Amino acid sequence: MISKFRRQIAGAAVAIAAIGSVALVAYADHSWGNYHWARTTSSFTLTLGDNVSSGWDSYLTQSSGDWSLSGVLDTVIAAGATNPKNCRPVSGRAEVCNSKYGNNGWLGIASIWVSGEHITQGTVKFNDTYFNTSKYNTPAWKQFVACQEVGHIFGLDHQNEIFTDANLGTCMDYTSDPDGTLAGQLSNEHPNQHDYDELALIYSHVDAATTIGQGATLRGRAEVDHSDPGTWGKEIRRSSDGRGSLYLRDLGNGQKIFTFVIWAQE
Repeated sequence: MISKFRRQIAGAAVAIAAIGSVALVAYADHSWGNYHWARTTSSFTLTLGDNVSSGWDSYLTQSSGDWSLSGVLDTVIAAGATNPKNCRPVSGRAEVCNSKYGNNGWLGIASIWVSGEHITQGTVKFNDTYFNTSKYNTPAWKQFVACQEVGHIFGLDHQNEIFTDANLGTCMDYTSDPDGTLAGQLSNEHPNQHDYDELALIYSHVDAATTIGQGATLRGRAEVDHSDPGTWGKEIRRSSDGRGSLYLRDLGNGQKIFTFVIWAQE
């Protein structure tokens, strides 16, 4: 009888552990590959280069503060190191820019350079050609896009790419109603706990070296012309609107550029 009871208890424990494992896997599912910033400590601080105009400063500041609530990373805003129109990458940090990038269809775009599995630098752009229109020139749209594009820089993917689905309450979700007021739903202007949990998993280890804070500006072959989708590389995923949401440009020898795009809705 005791033996049978022990077997039942052991079986229940295994079942509970399995359920917990499945729940963890199901919940932590929006990183992109194993890409992450290399660092030698359990937490790190990433510099966001401020190349944005005064009209974008508050949204960059809010995004920096939101993502710094993560238990594994902080961000600090520093003077930008590039021309906003070109928005060239700088090794070891992320440059954030805004400009009138033209009627090319995209609202926001983030490009991330990787070496092997390690992120080495990133750029974020907000397209004022659209944000100067009445549809997108709102605090909700600006905060949503700023938060999402900066989030990609850490190794996060979207939680959902269907614009018509109910808001998940995170900026890493596609939406047609960023503050939730049109449909009486959750706001998608900030990260949610799922995002912080995913970051904790992505950065649950340390590396032998770091890719943070190197500081050299990259030029030439490794740049991306965001006015020319031909430089973005191969489309590797489409969102529900039928347009590419993620592109990969393979530079060889383990060097790649990933580009995340959020398009203006027609």
